[in-house]
Amino acid sequence: MSRWLTEAVPRGRVAAFRTLIYLFVAADLVIFTPWVRTRVSVPGDLYRPLLIGRLLPLPTPTETLVTVIFWALLLLALLAATGRAPRLLGWAVCALYLEWMIIAMSYGKVDHDRFGLLVALAVLPTAGRARHGDTTRTEAGGWALRVTQVAVICTYFLAAFAKLRFGGLDWLTGSVLARAIIRRGTDLADLIAQVPHLLIVAQFGIVAFELLSPVVFFLPARWRLAMVGFFYSFHAVTIATITISFAPHLAAMTSFLPLERVRPLVWARRLVGRETPASATDVSPADPMDADTVPPGQAPVGAGAERALDDQAPVVGRPVGP
Repeated sequence: MSRWLTEAVPRGRVAAFRTLIYLFVAADLVIFTPWVRTRVSVPGDLYRPLLIGRLLPLPTPTETLVTVIFWALLLLALLAATGRAPRLLGWAVCALYLEWMIIAMSYGKVDHDRFGLLVALAVLPTAGRARHGDTTRTEAGGWALRVTQVAVICTYFLAAFAKLRFGGLDWLTGSVLARAIIRRGTDLADLIAQVPHLLIVAQFGIVAFELLSPVVFFLPARWRLAMVGFFYSFHAVTIATITISFAPHLAAMTSFLPLERVRPLVWARRLVGRETPASATDVSPADPMDADTVPPGQAPVGAGAERALDDQAPVVGRPVGP
């Protein structure tokens, strides 16, 4: 079990996931949850903090408190996305975002799509330093990604459990999706609703998919990615029909993906011609440093650098060398 929890992953994957998560936190403040700042206009008597807010205890939100948290979190999240000071900035972002969510969810409504993101913010500081494109493997980073994956799947499984616990079997045969379409449905949802019994079938399918979601951990890598792709397609249909995005959950779910292959800055440099073509670095037959003319035991010029950057052997724990 411990080997599964700490399965080593490339440091480049951890770096990419860290950048994505912290950039999402910054985007969340200005795109998805800017309404949290309006909570200061609500009478303090209506503030009912979550259990964690009562245990700490945390103060009743004021305009000054919310404004300071907003700007501090926005700045620190952008700094953390660079990968510098991963522990210091990571813990600061985690604490501030947790308080931001406590303020957001202490007025009567709690969104379960934030669970995976909060877990990711809590474990990323433990992953240590990671550089984009680094192929060496790290168990600490693997643990951070695995715990986030478990949180993502728990979100699905526990959602099904909650449906059956509070709604019973009536949730499966009731008018849950019909009410959602009436409240916030799109034109596509209106077309789907006209098909007899389709909404009931969809409700059975949703619960079945959520209950079976842990199967993803038992699949081979290729099939695992296919199942994660199905998860994303499910949310795409949800957005297209009842306009519920689950954006924080989708960000956390990238922990399943081989993000080290996504190198937008490298691609951008190639597009603008700033990166040296591969042919320019290869040894041609006419080159005086051709492999056939190099003295025995001496590697061609540049070969060591290429190996260090591109062909570094993956190891568990830390990179090769002192």
